[in-house]
Amino acid sequence: MDSAEKRSRRNKILTHVVLIIMAIIMLVPFAWMILTAVKTNQESISVNPFYILPAHGWHWENFGTVWKSYNFLVLYKNTLLMIFFRVVCACLTATMAGYAFGRLKFPGKNILFSLVLIQMMVPAQIFIIPQYLMVSKMGMLNTTFGLVFPGLVTAFGTYLLKTGYQGLPKDLEEAASIDGANVGQRFLRIMMPLTRSSMVSLGIFTAVFAFKDLMWPMIVCTNANTTTLSAGLAKMQGQYSSEYPTMMAAATLAVLPMVIIYIIFQKQFVEGIATSGGKL
Repeated sequence: MDSAEKRSRRNKILTHVVLIIMAIIMLVPFAWMILTAVKTNQESISVNPFYILPAHGWHWENFGTVWKSYNFLVLYKNTLLMIFFRVVCACLTATMAGYAFGRLKFPGKNILFSLVLIQMMVPAQIFIIPQYLMVSKMGMLNTTFGLVFPGLVTAFGTYLLKTGYQGLPKDLEEAASIDGANVGQRFLRIMMPLTRSSMVSLGIFTAVFAFKDLMWPMIVCTNANTTTLSAGLAKMQGQYSSEYPTMMAAATLAVLPMVIIYIIFQKQFVEGIATSGGKL
């Protein structure tokens, strides 16, 4: 084996070692969460850094206590419905708007797209008050529609899909026009299927952002039967003291849906992130 092959093998081993170490570091918070969930409250607040494993048995009953105290089935349903409808609405509106901005010519196109870009630059918290007033005027507080409302349209999705449509060759549309296809047919049958990877990316980002959205569910859904997992977990925090084992048990139950979704759609997650060049 010559020096070049030895150097290449050594670099490969070093790369794998670094990646394994980084993966372990990223898994530490999850391991800490699960281990805390099966401890007593006294063990969970211990300052001893070597107090890692439960010393007085594994208290799996913490999960049962949380499950009985908080209606997790309702929280799961509300969260999954919010994610589903936000993903559907975001992909539907963004792909149409992206196609219009990326491929069509119409008056005021540049001005309208500038407004889309301005919306991306403005913090989302600025829109909370007008959005709340709109939902309140429609009588949709404490409803699934109220949770979905901010995600009906997405400036980021419009920009992402516009970029995707602009990257497609013009010859496809020109050939379809020669064959007699109108704008709707060119969009539905030719252009939209070719932006599948961009829509997958948008769906991934929308699902993750919707899952971890905290402020809006806490504002628009004050009823425990209509709130989401993130808002439900936030309300578990006590004013003067907290039961950390039950909180961590609830957090473990809360991340299960996204873990299952990731396992099922792992290939689509990787393809979407790689294609869009983005990160979560």
